Amino acid sequence: MQAQGVSLCLLGVMLFLCSAHARGLRRCLISMDMRRMEESFRGIKNAIQAKDTFQNVTILSTSETLHSIKPLDVCCVTKNLLAFYVDRVFKDHQELSPQILRKISSIANSFLHMQKSLQQCQERRLCHCRQEATNATRIIHDNYHQLEVRSAAIKSLGELDVLLAWIDKNHQGTSAA
Repeated sequence: MQAQGVSLCLLGVMLFLCSAHARGLRRCLISMDMRRMEESFRGIKNAIQAKDTFQNVTILSTSETLHSIKPLDVCCVTKNLLAFYVDRVFKDHQELSPQILRKISSIANSFLHMQKSLQQCQERRLCHCRQEATNATRIIHDNYHQLEVRSAAIKSLGELDVLLAWIDKNHQGTSAA
């Protein structure tokens, strides 16, 4: 009888530790005001998308790549996509309008802040990159490189709403209100 009680106790502790680890992954991810970024993007969306000459092409391939990401890979894919936008898209885009440039800069600064949060998680070994996550981000990079740099940057900026919605959905409860 006592052995059965110890077994149940150990099982309970294991379940608690597993759920605490899973909650820790969610909690450590992003504490950002997603609505502010979405508002900034809405303010420039029409102007950016009007410059997009490849209406039938997508970079993020929303129906396949982002929606097939497993919860275990969300941290890694988010980290990789933020790096992709900061290191490639924002740098490759050349904008003449000061108003649009200010909004893009605001979004880029928010991405840098989120990157820093995810970097801290990775340093604590809470953000693992499995092969599936690497493959998903490789598909997005390949889609980007199929277009000329300027067109790819415009296309990717025009799809920011898709990325922001995906981040918000997958990091629900971690973004600031």
